[in-house]
Amino acid sequence: MGANQSRPSDATVNEKLIERLQALHMKDDRSMNEKDGFVVVDGESPPKYTSGTKYQHDVSTPSIAAWEKELMEDPKNRLALAALSSNPANAVLSSRSAAVSDTQNFNIKIPFEGSPITNQASSGRCWLFASTNVFRIAIMKKYKLSEFQLSQSYLFYWDKMEKANYFLENILDTKSEEIDSRLVQVLMASPVGDGGQWDMVANLVQKYGLVPQSLYPDSYNATNSSTMDRLITTKLREDAVRLRSIASSSASLEVIRATIAGEKEKMMREIHLILTLMLGPPPPSDKAFTWEYYDKDGTLCTVRTRPTAFAKELSDNRTMRALSGTDVHSLFSLVNDPRNPYNCLLSVKRLGNVWNGRPVTYVNVDMKTIKDACIAMLKRGMPVFFGSDVGKYSDSTKGIMDTDLFEYELGFNIKLGMTKAERLQTGESQMTHAMVLTAVHVVDGKAVRWRVENSWSDRVGDKGYFVMSDAWMDEFVYQAVVDPSVVSSTIRKVLEQKPKMLELWDPMGALA
Repeated sequence: MGANQSRPSDATVNEKLIERLQALHMKDDRSMNEKDGFVVVDGESPPKYTSGTKYQHDVSTPSIAAWEKELMEDPKNRLALAALSSNPANAVLSSRSAAVSDTQNFNIKIPFEGSPITNQASSGRCWLFASTNVFRIAIMKKYKLSEFQLSQSYLFYWDKMEKANYFLENILDTKSEEIDSRLVQVLMASPVGDGGQWDMVANLVQKYGLVPQSLYPDSYNATNSSTMDRLITTKLREDAVRLRSIASSSASLEVIRATIAGEKEKMMREIHLILTLMLGPPPPSDKAFTWEYYDKDGTLCTVRTRPTAFAKELSDNRTMRALSGTDVHSLFSLVNDPRNPYNCLLSVKRLGNVWNGRPVTYVNVDMKTIKDACIAMLKRGMPVFFGSDVGKYSDSTKGIMDTDLFEYELGFNIKLGMTKAERLQTGESQMTHAMVLTAVHVVDGKAVRWRVENSWSDRVGDKGYFVMSDAWMDEFVYQAVVDPSVVSSTIRKVLEQKPKMLELWDPMGALA
């Protein structure tokens, strides 16, 4: 027993291996001439071309054996094998210095952060949570609330209805396309996905308004939406085949139109049935609701209004004064897409939710413009909706997003060097998640790190808040939604341009 007690545990051995691996900083003084593809050592000129390696069309087993022999002869690689084959790679290669530097300390912070931290659960509703987390600040200030949530499910319900209609209209509008064409296949891929964009939530709020969460709370299928989504998607694909068949029939135009009208109404009623039974009937947008609440002083208050009128309160004079003159209904999207010219208006063909509604548009600018606008918003006390590729170099448990977070190059002795434009061009990166900025730390006029309000509950990060390094923002943030007054007149005039239309499958068409 005594001998067994004195032996180090497997966990201790693995921990020591991890420490030793992270301590091995392999120095590589070689630089790559990207234009010519040569490795340059100590500033020397590229070597003359020599045919030293025979080109292989297939995988050579003798080569693999030789590579493995050479690999395992190096003790550093044997150490790496022991650590990486027995532990999660991100745990082995996590940078301690990054974790230490990414602190929750900020010198510019909005005075009033929304509460409580929200939880989108097992759904893709981040854009609805991020947008309502921006909207709720105005309502909390107006009604003197210490905690408040708008109903994300209310917007979720109407978004599904609108997306179903948007899909069927697009199917009819593309009836001359082959069903296996790229366009039709992309339309068929995700007719009613959970994701969305800022302009899409603006459409919903304008048409249906807003309600407090207490009047339309989450159902099970709002928090676990996959089964509902699969069912509606299957039904809509079946409907698409039916509509295309009718539209291409040999009947008279009058008969075709009448048949399509009847069939489409039946299809929409079926989608309505599914949504209503799985999410519950929402409050009517044109009828008054009664909302009872306690303000921060403990006084019981009552408000009676319609959802559309409730949403319009975000723009009344009293609310705008509380938000330093910001009208949340006037906010617009800045994006950083280095593949396209800056100071250019971008849009995406057939991307949206409300047919003939507000199109999804982006003003493409450099990252400095986005950061300056975000800092200006935070100084005014306003949170900022932003879109990013959240899965890259991030740790949800620690609540850190930092390009230095994982030492992949050290651990595998490789070089990872794609630019932001190259990641977009190759499908390596795109917007995947929407969150909210609430603070920034600025040193000598330069942003160092940002405070991020997420919608993954208070069990991750620092009670639901993350830290994003400024370098991570440069590489993986694509969008920020700001007030027109925090950008120059030159940027505002871009909104008047005719947009450059991107294809539906373009990465800027990704829905957060």
